[in-house]
Amino acid sequence: MTIKVGDRIPNGTLNMLKDGVQAVSTDDIFKGKKVVLFSLPGAFTPTCSAKHLPGYVEKFAEFKQRGVDVACLAVNDAYVMGAWAKDQHVPDGLMMLADGNGTFTKALGMEMDGTPFGLGIRGKRFGLYADDGVVKALNVEAPGEFKVSDAASMLSAIG
Repeated sequence: MTIKVGDRIPNGTLNMLKDGVQAVSTDDIFKGKKVVLFSLPGAFTPTCSAKHLPGYVEKFAEFKQRGVDVACLAVNDAYVMGAWAKDQHVPDGLMMLADGNGTFTKALGMEMDGTPFGLGIRGKRFGLYADDGVVKALNVEAPGEFKVSDAASMLSAIG
């Protein structure tokens, strides 16, 4: 079942590259915090690298001024996410979350089959805003589109 507004973020464990691979629970990410989580099909892919992540890097300070944490999610491993963060000049504090096996993405109901493109099972492109682990806004892109999960749209969604 796909997550929707009003649902609680499912429990799960993701990885980040910080002094080696670090496991981080979704409770640590969301509990008692306001968080925008955006997901994309993969690190180093065209739209993700040219538009999606760069928009959040550019507007990161605006989210922080509103007291909102920002996290990027992809079905990639922590090393790939770390290399991509370095390549994209991601600021400290913007969490680069690796869901290597897609377990958390599947728990959200946001997996997609990228097999026709040589990608395997990946995550859909979406943005969500959660307050204390409860989804308050959810913007899911239609296949092949990039219109509603960008940083500007998510800033509007949080008000």
